[in-house]
Parts: sequence; C-alpha cells; structure tokens
Amino acid sequence: MSVESELDAAAVTDPVLRRAYQRCRELNAEHGRTYYLATRLLPRARRPAIHALYGFARWADDIVDEVHDGRTPAERAAQLSTVDERLAEGLAAGGSDHPVIAAVVDTARRYGIERSLFTDFMASMRMDLTVTSYATYADLARYVHGSAAVIGLQVLPVLGTCVPREEAEGPAAALGVAFQLTNFLRDVGEDLDRGRVYLPTEELAGFGVDRELLGWARRTGRTDPRIKRALEFQVARTRSVYRDAAPGIPMLAPQSRPCVATAYRLYGRILDLVERADYDVLSRRVTVSGGRRLVMALPALARAALSA
Repeated sequence: MSVESELDAAAVTDPVLRRAYQRCRELNAEHGRTYYLATRLLPRARRPAIHALYGFARWADDIVDEVHDGRTPAERAAQLSTVDERLAEGLAAGGSDHPVIAAVVDTARRYGIERSLFTDFMASMRMDLTVTSYATYADLARYVHGSAAVIGLQVLPVLGTCVPREEAEGPAAALGVAFQLTNFLRDVGEDLDRGRVYLPTEELAGFGVDRELLGWARRTGRTDPRIKRALEFQVARTRSVYRDAAPGIPMLAPQSRPCVATAYRLYGRILDLVERADYDVLSRRVTVSGGRRLVMALPALARAALSA
C-alpha cells in the first residue's frame, strides 16, 4: 500500500505536510520494524498519524542514543533543545514547517492529543543525556512514564475506543511500559555500550549483580548465574505488566484491535526468546526474525488487505 494512498485516505493534502508524514513513515519503518508491521493492520486513514507519533519518538530517541557518531554531549543536548523548542512552538501555534515536527503537530491537532504528553516525553529524552542508571524501580518508572507510557496515551485517540477513553488509558499506558521494559531486557548489552543501565541497581544488587559484572559478561561473552536470576526477575515483572495491558485491547475500536494485538504478541515473543537464550542478552541481541514476524502477523494482514 503506497504512502500516497494512506495520506489521501487521511485527507492530508498540503504538500509540506505530506512530505513530513512520509518522513515519519520512513523513520518508523527504519527503526521500529515491529511497530511498522503492526501499523499495516490499521485502516489506511489512521496509519499516517501512528507513523507520525512513532517516527518522531524514534527520531528524538536517536538524538540521545547515537553516542558514537562524533557529536559531543553538548551538541546532542543542543539539538534536543532545538527539537523541544520547535515542538512546543508548533503545538502552541497548531502548525509547523519542520520536516518531521509538522506531522506530529498536525496529528496532535486532528486527534486532540494533550500537549502534556509531549512535554513528558521530551523530559524523559533529556534525562537520557545525563542519567545513566536508576536506583529503584520507582525511579525508573518516572523515566518510563515519559519515554513509553505517554506514547500509549498519544496513540489511543488515533486508535479509537469502544468505551469511554478514560477507561482505556490505564491499559494503554501499561502496554507502552511493557514494550519499553521488553526493550530494556533485549538491549542490556547495547545500553551498556552507551554507558547506561536501565535495570534498577538496587534490584540487581539483591541478586549480587552490579555494573561491573554486567560489563564483564558483555566483554567476555560469558554468563553468570547471578545475572540469570536477576533477569528472570525482570522478565517476570514485565510479563505482569503485559497482563495489566491485555484488557485494553478489547476496549479499542474494532478496526484497531488487530494492530495492537499483533504488536502485543510480537513483543511478548521477545521475552520468550530471552528465556530460550537462557537469559544471555549480553553477548547477543535476541530478535524476532522477519519471517517469524510475518508468520505471526499474516492472518491479520490478510484480513486487513481484504477489507482495505
């Protein structure tokens, strides 16, 4: 399905906006393969808005995550501040000529997405510039609220609900958190390479694990039973967050349920692969293969194609 047909269905006619939405779609396809595949299950008219929200989030995240691209921390901070300012200006004015932000601002206007959700998101992005660890789960939860829970709340108006939206907000936020916690487990090694640990240090210490032990496992490719036990605990908690999110799927508009249910299954599959790898996530990065993603999504993709 072409991007033009999606934009036509969404009644996006302005050439500048069309280019901005297309750029966000490219960012989503490049950085969020699972999200991008799941988005194909939405009605065409809703896809551009989801691409805008996820594409923008990935773009902002890359500003703080690409620590080996030659930019200094001050340069990354300055770039993020510029994005924050342009986003705030656009949301206040109801429009922007920025090649990415324009689509986000237009989506926020069309669907009545609260500005505070973007403010909280950018606050968590700024934390990534300076915070390299979180002592407790409560500390981590403050970061995850802005980096993930608000994404679930941003997309909820786009997905639509068959119940009052307030009833679906808790599960929508929980699903964003579940996805983020899954990413943390999958990316422990890569985050260490960036100098960060997103697993609460006090919880790790309860299993005899610290940053030095994680670094040793990353450097040597060897495993340690203490790390395995610590990760078992993290996986179990993440599964409980998925259970909190599950009741939200039937609360969504019927046309949106296949998209979210597929993303739910695909991300949950990552936890299965972490367990299958015997929790060795430091010497490798577990991923759901492209073929497996397609097989899991194929029934819903077929239904979406027939109804398009």
